[in-house]
Amino acid sequence: MSEFVNIEITHTEDNARAGVLHTAHGDCLTPMFMPVGTQATVKGVTPRDLKELGSMMILSNTYHLYLRPSDELIARRGGLHKFMNWSGPILTDSGGFQVFSLSEMRKIDEDGVTFRSHRDGSKHRFTPEKSIQIQHNLGADVIMCFDECADPNDYAYNVRAMNRTHKWAERSVREHEKRCAKPVHGHLPSLFGIVQGGIFQDLREKSAQFITALDLPGYAIGGLAVGETKMQMHQVLDWMHPALPQHKPRYLMGVGEPVDLINGVRRGVDMFDCVLPTRLARHGAAFTRDGRINMRNIKFAEDETPIDPGCTCYACQNFTKAYVRHLLHVEEMLGLILMSLHNLHFLLNEMREIRAAILAQRFTAYADEFVARYTGQGTAA
Repeated sequence: MSEFVNIEITHTEDNARAGVLHTAHGDCLTPMFMPVGTQATVKGVTPRDLKELGSMMILSNTYHLYLRPSDELIARRGGLHKFMNWSGPILTDSGGFQVFSLSEMRKIDEDGVTFRSHRDGSKHRFTPEKSIQIQHNLGADVIMCFDECADPNDYAYNVRAMNRTHKWAERSVREHEKRCAKPVHGHLPSLFGIVQGGIFQDLREKSAQFITALDLPGYAIGGLAVGETKMQMHQVLDWMHPALPQHKPRYLMGVGEPVDLINGVRRGVDMFDCVLPTRLARHGAAFTRDGRINMRNIKFAEDETPIDPGCTCYACQNFTKAYVRHLLHVEEMLGLILMSLHNLHFLLNEMREIRAAILAQRFTAYADEFVARYTGQGTAA
């Protein structure tokens, strides 16, 4: 029994990469987008839907599952794959971002974080060891080192957060190795490290050097999509491309805007995740080739065209804008389901097209065409 996550890069075009990520629960074609199943479910869709949509890997959340129903309960039920009846690969985050986003409800020290539940105010504590223990109980294929996500623009705070992240990564590795000696489930999770450092080149490069020296199966770029500009995000990714090993997967955490996926792939990213497609669906917003639209808008009340003409998702193949808008307007559950299916299909299909374009050596042309149409202006940054 050994760690079984590695990437085989088969094609490149400039910095864009296409490959195969091998895991204990199946192979994933990269670059890929991972739908987020925060509480052991991707909101509004079934595991069957996810398979039909072509989702290869999903993400679940350590913080939320620790609180409810508890990682111990999930471990007793055979792990997250069995609990949620998902046979494909799963990635769990460390819970760090959720803990740190509590702001007024948490206190950080060198050993870990003490926080109060956003649900009932009960007091809890996460350390690197606790996060790894929870993730081993959950039984994902890929788990993450416990890290501290800081305000990307505060240099002094990023120095402190980066140093803590590095110490916590070392502790995460030691706890992971300890847990692997007595595995909870029938496979061993692979531990990814997380590079921090805000928008500052010296910190990002220092963090990448430290984290990659741990020689982990993969590396994530954290602390982005949390308040920095798009140009700043692109700069960080440009710095990271030469700083991260070419033969290991790169994961950009929490990014899911269609144009951001294009620009991430352009800069060598293999894996993405984001709650955006289902969150937007619950607010009536839909991705289309010509940009985002508000499906609650009165102008769609008698529109007999699909959400996005040419889209092959179940919603667009079977229903009109008028009908979907009606469902949203009267707050029928089906409206949210159809919107979620559509938005997830849009991003998953975009990633399939990106991969096909890299294989055909026309990614740059595809990226420029996609961005120009989606934004109505310019090309990929």
